Amino acid sequence: MSFNIRQPLTVLVVDDDNAARVQIAAILDAHGHRVIEAHDAEWALQLFDKHQPDVALLDVNMPVHDGFWLARRLRERESGRWTPIIFVSARATDGDLENGIESGGDDYLFKPISAVVLSAKLRAMQRLLTMQARLLDLSTQLAAANDHLQHLSEHDELTGLLNRRGFDRRLGEAIRIAREEQSALTLMLCDLDHFKAYNDALGHPVGDACLKSVAGLVRTMCHRPGAHAARYGGEEFALILPSTPKSGAMTLARAVRRVFETTALPHPASPTAPHVTLSGGITTCVPDDSTSADGMLTRADQALYVAKEKGRNRFFSFEMQLDSVEQRAREIE
Repeated sequence: MSFNIRQPLTVLVVDDDNAARVQIAAILDAHGHRVIEAHDAEWALQLFDKHQPDVALLDVNMPVHDGFWLARRLRERESGRWTPIIFVSARATDGDLENGIESGGDDYLFKPISAVVLSAKLRAMQRLLTMQARLLDLSTQLAAANDHLQHLSEHDELTGLLNRRGFDRRLGEAIRIAREEQSALTLMLCDLDHFKAYNDALGHPVGDACLKSVAGLVRTMCHRPGAHAARYGGEEFALILPSTPKSGAMTLARAVRRVFETTALPHPASPTAPHVTLSGGITTCVPDDSTSADGMLTRADQALYVAKEKGRNRFFSFEMQLDSVEQRAREIE
């Protein structure tokens, strides 16, 4: 909510003395403020929750629960916002002032209430509320800017996927969660086959367009909650796949191959296929205390090397001692 010093306030007035409460309400009403009245602390709490007033005027001496008790309860209900609290009392001892501040109060008024003094106090509170609104707005803007910067720092500008920094953080989180849940975690490292030849044949602008298309295809493979796709570097991509056992990982790898075959992005310089293909390394584990991101990356990278050695356009898993082409052949048999 925004404020200016002329804007009417919603004021909660709490006093068990009907005459005193009516007097204060009349002063506030004369200055155009909206008044909410309560005759005891419990009723005041209900009104506070319902109306979220801008300012609270609390009588100190009330039966059952006094104004100090009420101020503490109001502070507990604010949920990040600040409501100016002004105590009203016929007493003016140093102890009363100290108790008022300690219980969450911001100012003190003495009975009988002066209309001039009350009006001046409210103007001061309006200025503080205006400052608070500006600070909250600035805080919101800064939070949004920080979120945007965080997004930029963890995402690849070309493809929109996670970059290496974002990937490293998500992989660490995925390992921690899988370790706690004792669930399977799969990591895939993928490399576009013969991509240097692609760039040499068609040029880097076309190569960039190809990388963006590949990123879109890879992103579609992240169906499970917590799954992430990343551009690991250059023409390398990575998939973090929580709750994915080794058999499910190999099935997904075959699905990736089918997607690329169906999409058939032309690759005129590839000796492997007339379209863009991927080679991939898969590692799957249920993380324990010895599991690390570096260890999973090393194993996935070694599996990727095997996939390339076995002819490319396939995914290899050490855990299954099998690649996606061999798995398909066995199923057909």
